[in-house]
Amino acid sequence: LSHIRETDAICEVVRCFKDNNIIHVDGNVDPIRDIETINLELAIADLDIINNRLEKVAKKARTTKNKEDLLEVETLEKSKDYLEKNVPLRLVEYSDEERLILKNYSFLTLKPIIYLANVSEEDLAKEDNEYVKCVKEYATKEKAPVVVLCAKVEEELSELSDSDKEELLSALGIGISGLDKLIKATYDLLGLATYFTVGKDEVRAWTFKKGMNAKKCAGIIHTDFEKGFIKAEVMSYDDLIKYGSELKVKEAGRARLEGKDYIMQDGDICYFRFNK
Repeated sequence: LSHIRETDAICEVVRCFKDNNIIHVDGNVDPIRDIETINLELAIADLDIINNRLEKVAKKARTTKNKEDLLEVETLEKSKDYLEKNVPLRLVEYSDEERLILKNYSFLTLKPIIYLANVSEEDLAKEDNEYVKCVKEYATKEKAPVVVLCAKVEEELSELSDSDKEELLSALGIGISGLDKLIKATYDLLGLATYFTVGKDEVRAWTFKKGMNAKKCAGIIHTDFEKGFIKAEVMSYDDLIKYGSELKVKEAGRARLEGKDYIMQDGDICYFRFNK
């Protein structure tokens, strides 16, 4: 679990298909039972950390009466109480000060979660099967997204060329792979977006946090871009596809110059002007 603590979110794969050739460790398929088993393990891991830390910081707080130590004790006791009631910390309301304290612990149940409903190839293009419906109902209570995919199909897709992938997806009656759906869901969950830079030799995609301005986004490429920022030449990906070329986008008046406070949008194509 130590590796999971370093992540920003958790993707939990849940079996949502029957196959007599693939034995389930519990003897039968029950996605809710499986989810609750894993979530219980995560909660126990968080409780272990809280119990180990709480005794030390509580003793210190009683001695020093320091406000920060007292708040840490209160926050940990609050978290412990919810975990013992089987409530993951991501569903608990915390103040900004409490969240700042919790940030140091990398609690597993505080991380946002995506449930990956692993279905059979036959069910992939159908409406949700009963297992998937159960998972979605469970996830709704946690306000967690659910992505439906077939691991077997994803394995096959990973070995194909782009054209062959499209052909297989079309034959299966689906327009997008499970991996692509997962990437989109993950970006949405973490509040991430993408802008592009285009040169003669390459096109690069850059990931940024939604709400970042043009100057901060320029710094993602290089700190010199942020320090010497002047303007950003911006056009949207949708406009480029619509008009067919950079020149035609400019002729249509859809290219623009933006200043440092411009809030970057998903799909923006940028050229940054800066002082060297």
